[in-house]
Amino acid sequence: MPSAGAGLDAVPFLEIDPILDDRGTRIIVCCGAGGVGKTTTAAALGVRAAERGRRVVVLTIDPARRLAQSMGIDALDNTPRKVDGIKGSDGGELHAMMLDMKRTFDEIVEAHAEPARARAILENPFYQSLSAGFAGTQEYMAMEKLGQLRARDEWDLIVVDTPPSRSALDFLDAPKRLGSFLDGKFIKLLMAPAKVGGRAGMKFLNVGMSMMTGTLGKLLGGQFLGDVQTFVAAMDTMFGGFRTRADATYRLLQAPGTAFLVVAAPERDALREAAYFVERLAAEGMPLAGLVLNRVHGSGAARLSAERARAAAENLDEGRIVDQGPGKTGLRGAPATSSEPSHATAADSPARPSAAPEAAPTADATEEHSTTDTGPDTRTGAGPDAGPDHDADHDTDIARLTAGLLRLHAERMRVLAREQRTRDRFTALHPEVAVTEVAALPGDVHDLAGLRAIGERLSSPRERS
Repeated sequence: MPSAGAGLDAVPFLEIDPILDDRGTRIIVCCGAGGVGKTTTAAALGVRAAERGRRVVVLTIDPARRLAQSMGIDALDNTPRKVDGIKGSDGGELHAMMLDMKRTFDEIVEAHAEPARARAILENPFYQSLSAGFAGTQEYMAMEKLGQLRARDEWDLIVVDTPPSRSALDFLDAPKRLGSFLDGKFIKLLMAPAKVGGRAGMKFLNVGMSMMTGTLGKLLGGQFLGDVQTFVAAMDTMFGGFRTRADATYRLLQAPGTAFLVVAAPERDALREAAYFVERLAAEGMPLAGLVLNRVHGSGAARLSAERARAAAENLDEGRIVDQGPGKTGLRGAPATSSEPSHATAADSPARPSAAPEAAPTADATEEHSTTDTGPDTRTGAGPDAGPDHDADHDTDIARLTAGLLRLHAERMRVLAREQRTRDRFTALHPEVAVTEVAALPGDVHDLAGLRAIGERLSSPRERS
């Protein structure tokens, strides 16, 4: 196992383009904790795959509608919509949609129940509550919609942006939870009176559920139990279908044509969640392609450490010139009045060091300067009458600005060091997981050009760290 400081060289590189180009890859699932960039990653993958010749549909469950905006679409709904502006070849196309979980539930009812029974279900108050916000319904309907898209065979690649939830594992757990609820003892018990019918049914209900109905009746009222019983009676023939479809979609996620991409930011909580998800995928036998480490910071001056940058900034604040010879600064000063070298310190003269005698300008040079220089000095911005005080203020401003930039660099290097330590802890625990890093963009992604830029970063060769 690699040490915590081994870095990315110790783990495989996640190559995105071969995954997108492989016609055997039919489903890509982007999963991870909330706020790590799953939606943007899914959209960027869709754009890149379409422009490499795939027929792609991106399914997002993100209510923020960022995907629609970045793809130039006014709004997304439960129907896939074609994205214009894709610069692909070989028939590549991109469609996008946003899950409407209630509409998806309604479609299931309409597809698997006769019209009269479907109408009774859709108008039932308990069904309306269940379809609009029952715990796990969104994740279950995402799985249902994935199964529907795969069955249509209209697209050769489906990219799924998993629901924003407290735990990324909800996407895998929710279908089983909802399926267990719809096929569980509670539902079967509620179903029994409808099967018996009439007064005998109500008697059975009173005997078999006396304690539970008493409690629920006090909390929710008798009308709620009536709505539930009516819903169960109408849904009786559909319960087995929910479980069957959930199991089929679950097997689809385990198939070789599926690739899971765990998306994480280089932060402790996000990578802890990613590690937990990696372990869960392995336990469920689901194909993990690798980890996308998103929004990674970098620096073009990484050789300058935070400590050196901070020390240089402090020296500039104190008026000292660090790691720098006098250069030509003495050429601008007045002639020295003594033939002895100056012993003044930088603290005594914060703007610039005293010039040595031989650095003073000659009389001819002084005369030439005074007769020909009628405009402002291009080096200082000063006019012909500007004196040493102006130069001192100018140099002080430069020193102050430089010190500020050095402090910003020191802070950036601290961020880089923290991100690398966090990443290396993950790679030490999971050296088998392929990793690719996506450099942070300077601004938000709001159009196809931004998504292309993310796609290029996803597929960029790894820089050695």
